[in-house]
Amino acid sequence: MLFDAPLWLSGIVLVLGLAGFSLAAQKLARRWVVPRLHMGAHEGEYPSMIIHSVMVFYALVAALVAVSVWERYTLVHERASNEASTIASVWRDLGGYPSPVRENLRDLLRGYTEFLIHDAWPEYRKGRIPPEGSERLDRFQDELMAFEPHSESQKILHAETLRAYNQMVLARRLRVDTVGVGLPVVIWMVVILGGLISICASVLFPLADTRYQAILVMSLSTLIALVVLMILALDQPFRGDLGIGPESLERVHDHLMTR
Repeated sequence: MLFDAPLWLSGIVLVLGLAGFSLAAQKLARRWVVPRLHMGAHEGEYPSMIIHSVMVFYALVAALVAVSVWERYTLVHERASNEASTIASVWRDLGGYPSPVRENLRDLLRGYTEFLIHDAWPEYRKGRIPPEGSERLDRFQDELMAFEPHSESQKILHAETLRAYNQMVLARRLRVDTVGVGLPVVIWMVVILGGLISICASVLFPLADTRYQAILVMSLSTLIALVVLMILALDQPFRGDLGIGPESLERVHDHLMTR
């Protein structure tokens, strides 16, 4: 799929595909459509206005979609970073627990973090959510809930650890909910069909120089292809060359859990 293809390859496919479509549309229009339109010498204002409206509406739709996918991409990146921060908070709180509870809980939390980095994240890049993450988190929770604090300081620490753990679970849920989520099919249809309609509308003028028209139409198709490429690259936040990686989790693991 284009989501998993290298960004440069997707760009070449989109640019060449729309450029080829625009040249074919121009050739067919000049041969079969334009000669039958009987456009007068002074009748260019109305179609110019209509084509201008088509371009404006498509540009508006494309801009709104592009802003939407960028905002979601940024939000997912923030959620991934926030989850790493909550894991770090839980790890530090566990440092105040007595041995061997401290070592057992930290081993479980380390294993969960390593699972996210090495096993879960490759699945996220494919749009899948492995169930083992929830199972590992349940084991950690069972161990944490089994601890019985005896002193006041342990009670305060345990309450703070539970609060940080609940934040970690919430951060995980918010991130997992975004795996595989992208634009609805109907919006992709509007983006793609709108681009094709814009290209088709631009070839209906009977310019004398076909080369000049071809340059203009190909410029338009290239711009549309680049906009579609940007939307495609950001639509699935965990997939593709721009997919969000586990760098935040790796920093937490390397700076806290391996010392």
